[in-house]
Amino acid sequence: MSRVTERFYIDPKYQLETIAKEIQNDIPQEPEPYYCDPQSGLIKAVNLAIYLRRPLLLEGEAGCGKTRLARAVAHQLRLPYYRWDVRSNSKAQDGLYTYDAILRLHDVQIQQFTWQYSQPPAGSTDKLPANPIEDEQPTQRRNPSNPQDYRTLGALGKAFDFKSCPSVVLIDEIDKASIDFPNDLLTVLDEPWKFEIPETGEVIEATEHNRPIVIITSNREKGNLPAPFLRRCIYFYIEFPKDRLKEIVRTHDEQGNQQKQLEGTTTPHPSEEGEIIDRSIECFLKIREDESLVKKPGTSEFLDWLEALRNFDNELVNPAKQLTKYYPLPHRELLFKHSEDWLKDWKVS
Repeated sequence: MSRVTERFYIDPKYQLETIAKEIQNDIPQEPEPYYCDPQSGLIKAVNLAIYLRRPLLLEGEAGCGKTRLARAVAHQLRLPYYRWDVRSNSKAQDGLYTYDAILRLHDVQIQQFTWQYSQPPAGSTDKLPANPIEDEQPTQRRNPSNPQDYRTLGALGKAFDFKSCPSVVLIDEIDKASIDFPNDLLTVLDEPWKFEIPETGEVIEATEHNRPIVIITSNREKGNLPAPFLRRCIYFYIEFPKDRLKEIVRTHDEQGNQQKQLEGTTTPHPSEEGEIIDRSIECFLKIREDESLVKKPGTSEFLDWLEALRNFDNELVNPAKQLTKYYPLPHRELLFKHSEDWLKDWKVS
């Protein structure tokens, strides 16, 4: 493996030379405005996960960019991207496949009814009208005798099933699920890298060529994850980018400007733009220094707040001058997500 520290890296033999039509929509087409500090070690952690074929577990405070990383990796490497949002009632099987037995039973009953409806009465020569149920959805072609028509692959299932190259799979907020959920995943994300679908008799296996790049995020809502699961993962903690906010803003601006150029709607930034950015960063960092905050705003809140300062309120002719102790803090609804924080009389010194 090449020692690449500035870019996400995958051995070229695992990449696609040509992109098949069936996965074109699965590969992110637009760049993800994700700033990754080369000194932080995050790029190295991703490359280690790719090289060792181990899941990468990301932790960090909410809004620090954990979820966006997977899509940025998929776009840069030109690989399919599948996202699995974990919920409190999620099971490990949900990421592999779901099987709709009720729909199959329904179709069997409809099929039986259709057959009975299509039989003319004994001795009758009258032609029956077209089958109303069949005409209702002429493009629907499920066959109750084929159980595969009733199974749908999940994010991991799609990645295992696509044989041409690895896929990037995001398992977002794994800590929302039950304590057994992470360990249940270990049975799939390890040798022999396969799972069975009993309802259809299929065995879906990820070969060495297409084993997925799995990125998992956690906010520790239910405490630490199980030790066996942690031993299997590569771990990285994304710290709040206190000294890199300006670079993050620049990355988002560059992507936004490219999109505007494609749309033909590029407008120059006002001359006060640099002052707004510097002053908003200074103000935001002072807010985060307040130890009485129940929930400190993160990078995501900052970017939304800066966007509102720049473009939302036309009455703020120079938003930078509004960020002083003489004015109420503008757009505080974007920064504070707890009533105790919201109710404070926020002014910036």
